[in-house]
Amino acid sequence: MRLAPLALAAVLLLSAGCGRAAEPAPAVDPVFGQKVRAYLLAHPEVIEEAYAKLQEKKKVEADAAAAKALDQNRQALERDPRDFVANPNGKVTVTEFYDYRCPYCIAMAPRVAELIAKNPDVRFVFKELPIFGAASDRAAHAALAVKRAGGDYLGVYRDFMAAKPLDNAAIDRVLKAHNFDPALIDAEAAKAQADKQLADVRELAGKLNIEGTPAFFVGDTMVMGADWDLLQAGITRARAAAG
Repeated sequence: MRLAPLALAAVLLLSAGCGRAAEPAPAVDPVFGQKVRAYLLAHPEVIEEAYAKLQEKKKVEADAAAAKALDQNRQALERDPRDFVANPNGKVTVTEFYDYRCPYCIAMAPRVAELIAKNPDVRFVFKELPIFGAASDRAAHAALAVKRAGGDYLGVYRDFMAAKPLDNAAIDRVLKAHNFDPALIDAEAAKAQADKQLADVRELAGKLNIEGTPAFFVGDTMVMGADWDLLQAGITRARAAAG
């Protein structure tokens, strides 16, 4: 539907403030401005239509920016050798950013473990992103130390997710159950390595506009939160693309 001249002018006036802040506002003839105001009062649906168009434009721009960021950071997202990877020979890669104390990550953990066990073609990358305080940070350090030592990372992941509550005592208990000395995570070299890796993950999360956990990536699909159906749909698309 084509907008009437005054409606078009109203839309242009509404969008004028969406440019750069440094640009001066265009001069508006007072009489013409009064006509536009009167038109908007008589046809307020024009404002809603213009706002919807603006939101649509912003979404297209945001999606394009997200796709560009994903392409630019694909190597760090999927192929960082420091990360633990389940089913390393899988043809479809899923990456999860998570925190062991995040309720939604905890809820998804059994499904993640089942996905890995039942789908050897799914290469699953684990990204430690502790955001829930000191216990989360120590659990991430512990898991990374287990990974570097060649220990049972996946078993530790499952047990950390199942621990209620996950505090320092529970972390130590889980590590000992997997024959790993908790003192090793506090060694200076191990701590420095983990600090660097976690800092890199946080920087990557910022570049990918991750605002919380869990966050999954599969192919060009980003799944924020515990949306299992959307993740499965992403895996299906990635399988089809892989052939």
